[in-house]
Amino acid sequence: MPEGRELFNGRDLEGWTPKISGQHAGTDSLNTFRVEDGSIVVSYDNYDSFDNQFGHLFYNEPFTSYLLELEYRFTGEQMADGEPWANRNSGVMYHSQSPQSMLKEQAFPVSLEGQFLGGVNEENRPTMNLCTPGTHVFIADTLFTPHCVNSSSETYFDDQWVRASFLVLGDSLVQHFVNHEKVLEFTKPQRGGELAEDAAAEFKKPAPLKDGYIALQSESHPVAFRKIKIFDLEGRENDTELIESLLFLRDSSND
Repeated sequence: MPEGRELFNGRDLEGWTPKISGQHAGTDSLNTFRVEDGSIVVSYDNYDSFDNQFGHLFYNEPFTSYLLELEYRFTGEQMADGEPWANRNSGVMYHSQSPQSMLKEQAFPVSLEGQFLGGVNEENRPTMNLCTPGTHVFIADTLFTPHCVNSSSETYFDDQWVRASFLVLGDSLVQHFVNHEKVLEFTKPQRGGELAEDAAAEFKKPAPLKDGYIALQSESHPVAFRKIKIFDLEGRENDTELIESLLFLRDSSND
C-alpha cells in the first residue's frame, strides 16, 4: 500500500498559495488563512466586512489521479454581510485552475467543488455535495448541468470534525466519501457551463478535466482544516485492489 503524503505540515502554510478575490495570487492582506493549533483556519478577525472577498488557499502542485483525505469543522459565526447561502458553507476545490491563472477580481476558480455544509436549525443539509463553477459532469451517464447536486450524507451539526475523502481518477471517475462512506459518484468531469463569467477566456472553452490544483475555501463562515493527506494514484487508476484497500481496509488508526 502506498504511503500517504501530508500536504499540510501542521506548523505553517509552506507549499500553499492564497488567492483572494480583489487581490493578486500570493496576497492575503487580512491574514484570512493561518495556522492555529495544528490546523489551517479561515478567520475574519481582520475584516470590517466580508464584501464578497471570496478566497481560496491552493496547494502548489497539480494532481491527476489520487485519494485526498482531510478533516474539517465549522467554528464561530458567519460574517454579518456574508451571503445567506454561505452560512456554515465551505469546501475543497479540485481539478482546479492554478491561483496564478485566476484574474484579480475572479471569485471562484474553474474547478470541481466538494461542498461542505454544516447543520443549521435542524435543517437537513448533507455535506460533500458537488458544485461546478465553470464545469459539468456526468451522473448516471447523463450530462449534469445544474450548479450543485446533493450527496446522500447525513447532516453534521455544531463544531464536530468531519472526515471528507475524494477519489479522483483523472477525467474518468470521481467519488465523494464522508467518514469512509461513499455519498456521491460521477464521471467525465469537464470544463463548460455557468459561473465562470469572470474567468479568463481559455478556461471557458469546453475540455476534459484531467488534472488540476486543490484549494481550501473561504466563503464568510469560519472553518478549520487538518490531517490533509493525498495518495498518488497516477498510473494506477485500474488497480482496483489497491484503491479498495485505500478506501475500505484502513481504519481510523491509520488516518
